[in-house]
Amino acid sequence: MLPAGPHSASPDPVRVAVVIPAHDEAAAIAGVVRGVLSAGTAFPLSEVIVTDDGSRDSTARILAELAAEEPRLTVVTHPRAAGQSAAIHSAVRRATAPVVAMLDGDGQNPPEDLPKLIAPFLDDAPARLGLVAGQRVGRRDTLSKRLASGFANRLRGALLQDGTRDTGCGLKAFRRDAFLMLPYFDHMHRYLPALFQRDGWEVRHVDVGHRPREGGRSKYTNLGRGLVGAVDLVGVSWLIRRRKRALTPADLLAGGQDGPTC
Repeated sequence: MLPAGPHSASPDPVRVAVVIPAHDEAAAIAGVVRGVLSAGTAFPLSEVIVTDDGSRDSTARILAELAAEEPRLTVVTHPRAAGQSAAIHSAVRRATAPVVAMLDGDGQNPPEDLPKLIAPFLDDAPARLGLVAGQRVGRRDTLSKRLASGFANRLRGALLQDGTRDTGCGLKAFRRDAFLMLPYFDHMHRYLPALFQRDGWEVRHVDVGHRPREGGRSKYTNLGRGLVGAVDLVGVSWLIRRRKRALTPADLLAGGQDGPTC
């Protein structure tokens, strides 16, 4: 168990928030939330925050019903769709726990894999551990999507040298304070390993499962993802080159601490 930090009176367990971005996920969101609550019996889950990113189906109604039953569930509502990165950012800002885990709202990320991502933050975690990223094994997507993703990951890895074979996996856990110090931009969620490393944080990887989509449809096309990704890749590469190596956020946040405090 992590020490609570220099300003805490007792070594209480580090609290964990789980955030879920959702846009038109009426077919899957209830199962995802219930799966998170079930998985949360294996770690100190204190809050679940779902961002309803301008859904036009019954996602909002389903979330309201779930929130009425579960006091740990908070729903953040975007009046219009702002994108996955914006939905994640809104939920992380609303969270109060020092460790945050995230997964997609479409049901393809198994909630039972959450404990594997969170465990490194709870058991003698080094002060510089910033991110634990899931890497999908046995992806349950179409062949065209797997091929496009594989090409994009190889190109990204060659340019960014982030040591991540699957940056598109929605399952991740990280320090909330470190995340909120990252440069924010649309689609940033695809580049979290590189951005955390840029700021001096240690990044670990864990193999996780993958499921077929439970309903609805993907919000991305291969062409759309590729065009946006090419522009983002150039921008992230520039951000990494521009980092001055005197003091990083990891130096400032992790210095003199044993890890996330309660």
